[in-house]
Amino acid sequence: MHKILILTTTLLLTIGTMAVQAEDWPEFRGKGRVGIWNETNTIDKFPEGGLEPIWRVPIHAGMSGPAVADGRVLITDFKADDAFYRGTERVLALDEETGDILWTREWKVDYAAGHVSTMPWGGPLATPSVDDDRVYILGRTGVLLALETVTGDLLWKTDFKDYSSETIGSGNVAHPLVEGDVVICFVGGVNANVVAFDKMTGEEVWTALNDLKHDIGGSAPVIITAGGTRQLIIWHPTAVVSLDPATGTKYWEVPFKVYGNYNPGLPVQSGNLLMISSFNLGSMMMELDETKPGARMIWKAREDASDVDTDGLHALFSPPMMKDGFIYGICSYGQLRALGATNGERIWESQSPMGERARFSSAFLVRNGEDKYFINNDRGELIIARLTPEQYVELDRTQLVEPITRPYNRRRLGAVSWMHPAYANGKIFARNDAEIIAVSLKK
Repeated sequence: MHKILILTTTLLLTIGTMAVQAEDWPEFRGKGRVGIWNETNTIDKFPEGGLEPIWRVPIHAGMSGPAVADGRVLITDFKADDAFYRGTERVLALDEETGDILWTREWKVDYAAGHVSTMPWGGPLATPSVDDDRVYILGRTGVLLALETVTGDLLWKTDFKDYSSETIGSGNVAHPLVEGDVVICFVGGVNANVVAFDKMTGEEVWTALNDLKHDIGGSAPVIITAGGTRQLIIWHPTAVVSLDPATGTKYWEVPFKVYGNYNPGLPVQSGNLLMISSFNLGSMMMELDETKPGARMIWKAREDASDVDTDGLHALFSPPMMKDGFIYGICSYGQLRALGATNGERIWESQSPMGERARFSSAFLVRNGEDKYFINNDRGELIIARLTPEQYVELDRTQLVEPITRPYNRRRLGAVSWMHPAYANGKIFARNDAEIIAVSLKK
C-alpha cells in the first residue's frame, strides 16, 4: 500500500510538471505579446540532417503568424482571383497534433477598393487572437470576425468601413488585443481611431484618440502594468500614449514622430522601462512612473540618425528584447545589436544571424530560458543562440522554411520569410506563402 501511494504521488507530480512545461501561444508573440517561451527541455542543437516536420499543410499567401490554443492552430491566408488585388481571405483551424483541417471560414476582399497595397506581400497581416472559446480575426481590409474556436461558427462581425476607415498602404495590420471584457483594435476611422468592442457581442464600448489627423500607423496595442495600474499602450506615428483599457481615458503621452507613418514594431517593457524602435528614425526609451501612470523620455536616437547612419537600434518588424538592463534587437541592415537599456549605447553587434548585410533584413527573437534565444531570420533559418551583455554565441542553425515572399529590394536569395512563428507545447509552427509546418523542438 505504501509503495502504491509513493508511485501514485510520483505520477501526479510528473503529470503536474509536464502540464507546467506545456504552453499555448494564443496571440502575436505569445501570451502578453512579450516574445518569451517559458517551456523547458527544449533542444540546444538540431539533429543531423535538420528538423523533420511532424506535419505540413498547404496554405495561400499571408504575413500573419499562427496562434496556438487548446489543441488548435489558427492561421489566415489569401488566394487571388482573376486579378491580383481581388480574392478570398480565410482562416483555417488545424489540429495541433496532426495538421488536419478542422474548419475554415472565408470572405471576399478587394484590396484595390480599399487602396491597400499588396506589394510585395498579399494576404492578412494580423495574427489571430484567441480568448477562451473564441478567436478574433482581422482581415487586411478591416473585416473583424469573432468565431467559436471549436466550430468556426460566426459569433459577430464588424467592418471598419462602418467607421469611414480608409485602409491605405499596408491595410489593417494591428493584431486585435483582448483585455478583460473588450477586444481593442486600431480602426483608423473618422472620430474613432482606437475602438474597444464588447468581446461577446461586438458592440462598441469606447473610442479613443479621435482627434488624430494622420494614419494610426502599423504598430499594435499592448498591455503593461506600471505604477500599480494596467495600461493600454498605443504607439502611433507622432507619440506613445497610455490609456485606461476599461474606458479609453488617456493617462499620459510622450511625443515621438516616425518617418512616413511607418512603425510596424511593438512597444517593449522591462520593469520600469518602456522602449519603441523604428526603422528610419531609431529608438526611444521611456522611464515609467512607479507610483502612478506616467512616463518620461530618458533617451532617444540623435536627430540626424537614419536607417543607414544608425547610432543605436533601428528595428523593422521585430520588436527588441530587454532583459537585466540590456537590449537585444535587429537593426535596419540586419545587424544584431546589444545596447545598454538606460543609455542606448551600443555594446556589440553581429551580422552573423542574417548572413548578409541588406536593407530591411529582419529576424524574430524569442527568449527561452535565461539567455537562450530562438531566432527566425528572414532567410527561413532557425537559429539557437545565447545572447549576453558580452557577446552573441551561436549554438546551431538549420533551414526551417523556404523563403518565397518577394522583398522590396534586391536580396541575395531573391525572397524573404517575414512571418512570426508560434512556439507552443514543445513545437514551433512556422509558415510561408505556400505552407504551414509543425516541428518538434523537444530534447
